Amino acid sequence: MGKTNFLLDYIRENFNDDNSVLYINLNNFYFTKRKISSFADEFAKRGGKVLVLDQIQKYPDWSADLRKCIDEIPDIKIIFSSSPVLRISEGNPDLMGIASINHLEGLSFREYLNYQTQSNFKSYTLEEIIQNHVKIAKEIVSKVRPLAYFDDYLKNGYFPYFIDDPNFYINRLLMHINLALEIDVPYINQIELKYLPKLRKLLHIIASETPFTPNVSKLAAAVKTSRATVMNYLSYLKNAKLIHLLYSNGEDEQMKKPDKVYLHNTNLLYAIAPNNTDSLNLRQTFFYNQVDYLYNVKSSPVADFCIENKYHFVVGGRKLKPGSEYFAASDVIETGEGNKIPLWLFGFLY
Repeated sequence: MGKTNFLLDYIRENFNDDNSVLYINLNNFYFTKRKISSFADEFAKRGGKVLVLDQIQKYPDWSADLRKCIDEIPDIKIIFSSSPVLRISEGNPDLMGIASINHLEGLSFREYLNYQTQSNFKSYTLEEIIQNHVKIAKEIVSKVRPLAYFDDYLKNGYFPYFIDDPNFYINRLLMHINLALEIDVPYINQIELKYLPKLRKLLHIIASETPFTPNVSKLAAAVKTSRATVMNYLSYLKNAKLIHLLYSNGEDEQMKKPDKVYLHNTNLLYAIAPNNTDSLNLRQTFFYNQVDYLYNVKSSPVADFCIENKYHFVVGGRKLKPGSEYFAASDVIETGEGNKIPLWLFGFLY
């Protein structure tokens, strides 16, 4: 996502050449023999005020040591980053109610469109889009043609790599997928490297067949492991933001088989399984990805998705039965009518 660049830009914009702020990447060998709390104490005594710690997951006992900093060095502010695989909010009582956690998402379609067209379109809430989608879409279409950029976004617009070198976008994305699978997931979840090919094979099966209702026994047989291990692997891949697990009664139902499995975003489809990029798969994956960041998404008994236990959406279709109580996120239309809303407009939620 560009967390390191984000942190460095934050320092440049807010502190310039101020010596009271210090950036540290915890890959540094220095911290194999020096505790963060000890270093932070010395830094504070030398006038330090803000300590920026990148890749906290590479440091053992990080939460306890950060808590020690908070308790014993109250004058210092700490900003830290981690892999999404590390569940910071879960299982870390040391920082419960103390650390403010923010998730850095990939670019929304709105952000991608703003960059490509040098525009400044604002975001809208789900309720605003449902109630005023015709007016909102007409205002946007009067300035740019969103559909002219939509397919490119689905293929190479979610991650910021396209800004530097669009020709090698897929290669760079594959490199980062492999880094997550080979380093972050095994390291944080204590998986032996000999099991890595099973995890990779499971991800490829998912990418090739998504969206699908998983048969855990068949997946276990294909990967040559147990059903319990497959369920764990699904959880690891979800935490790494490589897949989405759709449930009927909410997210994170421990050890319960999901109703459906999707890849986390459409760019991953093109990178891992380019032969599975049919229109419906791309559109449903896009909708799920853009809406799920801010809203609760479940499976629906009458449509494709249920949002906030209230709004039922069919994705991709352009026809609704008269008097339908559910909504359509419709593909290849610039503006909608009634309960039929342009699919691309759901990329304006953040």
